[in-house]
Amino acid sequence: MIITDCFRRFKWLWIACTLCLAIMIATLACNPKASSGKVAGTISYNFHIRPILSDKCFVCHGPDANKRAAHLRLDNPESAYAPLTETKGAFAIVPGKPDESELYKRIISTDPAYQMPAAESHLGLLNEHEISLVRKWIQQGAKYERHWAFIPPVKAALPEVDNQQWVKNELDNFILAAMQEKGLKPNEEADKERLLKRVAFDLTGLPPTMQMMDDFINDASSNAYEKMVDRLLASPAYGEKMAVHWLDVARYSDSYGYQDDNIRTQWAWRDWVIHAFNKNLAYDQFLTWQIAGDLLPDATKEQMLATGFFRNHKFTEEGGVIPEEYRVEYNLDKTKTYGKGIMGITIECAQCHDHKYDPFSQKDYYQLFAFFNNTKEVGYEGDVTQSKPAKKPVLQISQDERQQLLNFINYKDTGSLFVSVMGDNDTLRKTYVLKRGSYDAPSVEVSPAAVNAVMPYDTTRYQRNRLGLAAWTVNKNNPLTARVFVNQLWQEFFGKGIVKTTGDFGMQGELPSHPALLDWMAIDFMEHKWDIKRLVKQMVMSATYRQSTKVTPDKLGIDPDNIYLSHGPRNRLPAEFIRDMVLASSGLLINTIGGPSVKPYQPKGLWEAATSGRGVLATYQQDHGEQLYRRGMYTFIKLTVPPPSMLIFDASNRDQCEVKRLKTNTPLQALIMMNDPTTLEASRVLAQQLEAQSGSAKDKIATAFRRIICRKASDKELQVLQSYYEEQLKLFSQKQLDAAKTLKVGEYPGNDKLDANTCAALMKTVNTIYNLEEAISKS
Repeated sequence: MIITDCFRRFKWLWIACTLCLAIMIATLACNPKASSGKVAGTISYNFHIRPILSDKCFVCHGPDANKRAAHLRLDNPESAYAPLTETKGAFAIVPGKPDESELYKRIISTDPAYQMPAAESHLGLLNEHEISLVRKWIQQGAKYERHWAFIPPVKAALPEVDNQQWVKNELDNFILAAMQEKGLKPNEEADKERLLKRVAFDLTGLPPTMQMMDDFINDASSNAYEKMVDRLLASPAYGEKMAVHWLDVARYSDSYGYQDDNIRTQWAWRDWVIHAFNKNLAYDQFLTWQIAGDLLPDATKEQMLATGFFRNHKFTEEGGVIPEEYRVEYNLDKTKTYGKGIMGITIECAQCHDHKYDPFSQKDYYQLFAFFNNTKEVGYEGDVTQSKPAKKPVLQISQDERQQLLNFINYKDTGSLFVSVMGDNDTLRKTYVLKRGSYDAPSVEVSPAAVNAVMPYDTTRYQRNRLGLAAWTVNKNNPLTARVFVNQLWQEFFGKGIVKTTGDFGMQGELPSHPALLDWMAIDFMEHKWDIKRLVKQMVMSATYRQSTKVTPDKLGIDPDNIYLSHGPRNRLPAEFIRDMVLASSGLLINTIGGPSVKPYQPKGLWEAATSGRGVLATYQQDHGEQLYRRGMYTFIKLTVPPPSMLIFDASNRDQCEVKRLKTNTPLQALIMMNDPTTLEASRVLAQQLEAQSGSAKDKIATAFRRIICRKASDKELQVLQSYYEEQLKLFSQKQLDAAKTLKVGEYPGNDKLDANTCAALMKTVNTIYNLEEAISKS
């Protein structure tokens, strides 16, 4: 039956994909100009020309010296304007004169021996629209620009739009203006039930309660939605939801990784992250404390604890390693995490050589690396037999400090707690550019400095330590910090960022779909004191966010990826929140915030097969009682064997900094929802709760549907589910199915006073509801 159900799901998925493809092809066939667009008034090198040159020209005439032809670089104005070495008297680009520019003459030529791109490159010729853009750009002076992301954002005036009544806040002006240019119109607002489910999961990671659903539906006031948003933002679960993304960025885990992969206690830092989001710590402080909290004047233990952000990397306990090699490796990891997670750049590409595409030299890389190279951290403290739950430098937190100063840390033990944090040597350690990135090949000595191409590092203003780096990072003139965080939050709520390549704002990254909006939000965010909750509310209050998810063939043809947001986001829940949905809707969820990670049900033998068999984590010791029903974010993450059910739903394996999760659909996901002990147990518990109440089977099914799907079921849906229930009840009553065996799942106590057959039939009906696609979608 499981195989049949999976096949049925994927058969319909295949049919849906085929229909979508047919619609797209038909739309484009009827409208051949749909992909050509109009030639803009002022042509931008960054947004119009560079994408064309990157696709068609840079392979032979770009930054890669090994593949460069004719000594010509078209990514560099000095080379592009200079006389051509192989065509005397000619120039690739003559500003203002396209007909005298070899670039233009060759892209319009029909002579195979002369035209570019050359046939043997297999890059394809430019289309008419692209040729028009190049011609107009040259006519306008062929002006090159600094990369857009390295230019400080500008807060543009709000675009004028035709349908001002649709607009809820400033964000909508930008979105609607872009829609209008593409011939799109926005959707109507989603109905109250679906909108509440969407915003509840986005702000708390939990489904709305039945009381919340009733309150919202019955509230006829004009600001009913805003009141619900404020209620959700004030929930302690808000901090937990917001923390999950940051745990991905910080590569948080509960073990050290590598072969032995022993236990560590960084969860107190996780408790701080939740606390910081709930108290709405300003983002500039949030970053400053994590980058350099230990270096602040009169640093508190909370500020020092925040620096655990950089200590979440893997750590080896294998005998025979070279300590210096791993000490360097740990600092390479910190550098990459800072670059990708906070600055949105691929600085790690310059570890072994100058960056091929972005203006980052190898020297730039090691100047940034130097900020982390002075830590007291060592490469090796001993093997697993000498393992400690934290590696030096260590922050020791006593019971009194937890009770008086750090009461957000959830720890029942009376002893001290130990956390790995940052801490610098008193004597500055020298840093060198490492040849080929090798720890044992130092060359030129460098001093700490941030990436000059992003923003100069003024040493009269910034200290040459992590505190100086933090100040440089949150300087309002830094063109990346606010943009990158705003984009990450946009991705959280809309499924993809305005810059699709969330971790790469460099030249090989995607261009922003709405550049003016991104800049406007970045500046507005900084102008309002880096207020995260305000930014979140701004996004979810927009008419753009509130739209229904309905898609018409016309919209699908014009904008199949919904880049221009003419309908609401429709995304699957992240892995942790699928677990949370199951536990919360069944009544099993334990809402305790923070504390050590827990070990719920897991298939036998996974841990034992993946590690050395030494240390505390040699075997999987499952937890019991309330520990089985904690939120997904508290599930113990062993780096060598991440939680399998969550990994199948694309959770981060936390092996390294991750700013964007993969999105996959596999048969294994269906098998998890059908067979995972937690889902089956939740189905049983909810069924027994409902069976203990008065009412008809239809009423109980309707209640289960509403608790799980977060809306009232239609008559047709109830009819299908009730028919299935009656079919299963008959099979159990006739002993063709074993009710006792079906109900014997999970450790939560059952209710032996209830009829086993009706409970089992209702359990299977509830499990069917959990297996609906809508159950694991946020809208």
